[in-house]
Amino acid sequence: MENWAVIWDVDGTLVDTAELHFQAWCELARELKQPFTRADFARTFGWRNPEIIPLLFGANRTPEDVDRLGGRKEDLYRAEAMKGVELLPGVRSLLNALAQAGARQAVGSSAPRKNLDLILEITRTSPFFSAIVSMEDTARGKPDPQVFLLAADKLGVPPQRCVVVEDAPVGVQAAKAGGMRAIGVTFVGHHSEEKLSSAGADLVLPSLEHVGVDMIKALLAV
Repeated sequence: MENWAVIWDVDGTLVDTAELHFQAWCELARELKQPFTRADFARTFGWRNPEIIPLLFGANRTPEDVDRLGGRKEDLYRAEAMKGVELLPGVRSLLNALAQAGARQAVGSSAPRKNLDLILEITRTSPFFSAIVSMEDTARGKPDPQVFLLAADKLGVPPQRCVVVEDAPVGVQAAKAGGMRAIGVTFVGHHSEEKLSSAGADLVLPSLEHVGVDMIKALLAV
């Protein structure tokens, strides 16, 4: 099989840093003297900061203020992430197997580029990825397919030859809207198998330990 690719979301698929994000948002909210709940976090997880901040902290904020607050939140997050982040089960072996099978690989994430660079550096996974698409590269967040379409374009692989690995319904919806196949992973527990299936996932599994190259190739052969 030639010219095929796997595009990875990061949080919830490569690593689980959701709690680090939650604590960073909580600290920012404390600094702003505004509330921030688990429900707020669940509702907006996977969104881009320019979409989250006006929704939760005031729609009348200027773009400069949104940038400043987003920068502060990510500084708080990176300070915690630097203490150590581990790959989720099955990730490294799958990255290796895909590389050996000739798949091209990319990251397609709503996170800022500094966050992605840090996570890939800590986990020593940068060499696997030929392209990275981050928050700064997109004007529209998931479920819009822009992030994944940009990744496919950077890889030089047609969307229909791409499989996206995701843990969130909005990410699965984005993949499907872009004409791609989607694997949903429930390991981190943020979203149920039912929600991922309802979003259109072609395959939903409890862990990437259960994913092999042949399974991914089979999705593209349909």
